[in-house]
Amino acid sequence: MVAIPLHQLDPELPLPSYAHPGDAGADLYARVDAHLPAGGGRALVPTGVVLALPDGFGGLVLPRSGLALAHGVTCLNAPGLIDPGYRGELAVLLVNTDPQRNYELRRGDRVAQLVIVAVARADFEVVGLESLPASERGAGGFGHSGR
Repeated sequence: MVAIPLHQLDPELPLPSYAHPGDAGADLYARVDAHLPAGGGRALVPTGVVLALPDGFGGLVLPRSGLALAHGVTCLNAPGLIDPGYRGELAVLLVNTDPQRNYELRRGDRVAQLVIVAVARADFEVVGLESLPASERGAGGFGHSGR
């Protein structure tokens, strides 16, 4: 368990919370109403919280599966990344992929999930291509592993 200092900009909203014991993602809540038009309508939805992630950790903002399944609403830049130095209000960029139905988001609705992850920093060292260790996959990229 890692302690995350949090400032609540809107005390009337729930704090980020886990729906079930053992869940990886904590629900984030909409601070405002938003209209998402069908066919790609977008909205940047504030959540009313500011975090101070410790060094060595990051936050991943992920879509809620039920919102995506039932309404076609998902996070446009999933996963959104929160760096440990960021001190602004968390906001979620939502998009409505349903081709026909608008979506009305209401203040207090669960809009996304926040997953806190430990991250390693890399020290990138430039070497020649022949110096890279071989791997079974090699240079196989998009679609390489089949359907």
